[in-house]
Amino acid sequence: MDITTRATTLLELHHTGTTLVLPNVWDAWSARVVAEAGFPALSIGSHPLADSRGQGDNEDMSLDDALDGVRRICAAVPEVPVTADMEAGYGAAPAELVERLLEAGAVGVNIEDTVHSEGGRLRSVAEHADYIGGIRQAADAAGVDLVVNARTDVWLDPDRFDDPVAEALARLTACEEAGSRCSYPVKVPDAASLQALLDGLAGPVNVIANPRTGSAAGSLEDLQVMGVHRVTFGPLLQRELAPELAALVAAWR
Repeated sequence: MDITTRATTLLELHHTGTTLVLPNVWDAWSARVVAEAGFPALSIGSHPLADSRGQGDNEDMSLDDALDGVRRICAAVPEVPVTADMEAGYGAAPAELVERLLEAGAVGVNIEDTVHSEGGRLRSVAEHADYIGGIRQAADAAGVDLVVNARTDVWLDPDRFDDPVAEALARLTACEEAGSRCSYPVKVPDAASLQALLDGLAGPVNVIANPRTGSAAGSLEDLQVMGVHRVTFGPLLQRELAPELAALVAAWR
C-alpha cells in the first residue's frame, strides 16, 4: 500500500460511524504486536517513543530522533496507516515537517499548541491555526490526505482561562478552518465538556483513554454512544504494561 493510499485509508477510518481506536506504539515490536491484534491503524505517542529511546518528552528528542523512531515503526508495519505525535513541530517549518514526516512513512500527525522548546508557552489561537494551516497546505501540495490532528493543551492548565470549554472550542474551530482533520482536546475533564466540543466542532474529535479504566468521560461504550470518532492511549498503554512486566520477571529474581 503506497503512502497516498494509506493516508486516504486513515482519513476514511475517521468517518465510518464507529469509534476508531488507535493504540499508541513506541517501537517496531509494539507496532507489530498491535497490528497483528487486528487494529487497522496505529498511533505513535511522543512520550512512549521518547521513553523507549531513553529520552524525555516535551521535545527533549530532536526532530531527527523522533523521525528515526517513526521511520522504524512505519517500516515494521508497511501496510498499516500510522499517525505520529510531533509535539509542537520541533521548531520546523510546516513544509519541512510534512516532507520529512511523509518520507518517514507516517500519514497522520498530531500537533499541540504548547511550545516546549520556548519555555512551554501556549501558542495563540491564530498562531496555532496558522501552523496547522501550513501543514495542510504542504500536505495538499504533496497530494497526500495527511490526517492533521490538532491538539490543544487548554486543560493542562485550565485555571488560566475563565471558560476552558469556550477556549478549547475557539482553538479547535480555528484549526478546523485551517485544515485539520481531527481535534484533540487533551485531558478533557468530563463528559459534559466533551459533549460541548462534539456539538460545537464540525469534524472528528480524539479522546485519550486508559486501556484499563477508560477516559474521564467514560468507557469505550460511553464514548461510542456520545459519538466520539477517535480514541488514543498516549503514554498510558506503555505505563500500564510496566507493572505486568515487573511481576512477570519478579519470580525469577
